[in-house]
Amino acid sequence: MNARNRILTTGLVVLGTMLATAAPADTGDDWHGLHDAVRAGRLVALPGVLDWLQQRYAGQVLEVELEHEDEAIRYDIEMIGPGGQVVEFVFDAATGELIDSRGQDIEAMKRR
Repeated sequence: MNARNRILTTGLVVLGTMLATAAPADTGDDWHGLHDAVRAGRLVALPGVLDWLQQRYAGQVLEVELEHEDEAIRYDIEMIGPGGQVVEFVFDAATGELIDSRGQDIEAMKRR
């Protein structure tokens, strides 16, 4: 298994664990509701977001969280960069748009 597939697998395992424990009210009472929301196009699938991130930033995914805040659903993805810096990227789960990034030396992680 190559590094990209390991990252995707790790992210999916983390997300699967989170989905089993916390689902938003507007997507159903269980993790199946989130799968339905992705299939219906209301949420962007996590692998697409991870692909976008890996194409633009060097580093390894450490953690993926699905957050619910003020009726919005977002993916919070924590990465460690080549210099050991830890950066959090926040994506709107409905659109897949990067809405925030926090951490040190993010510019050094950008792929050229």
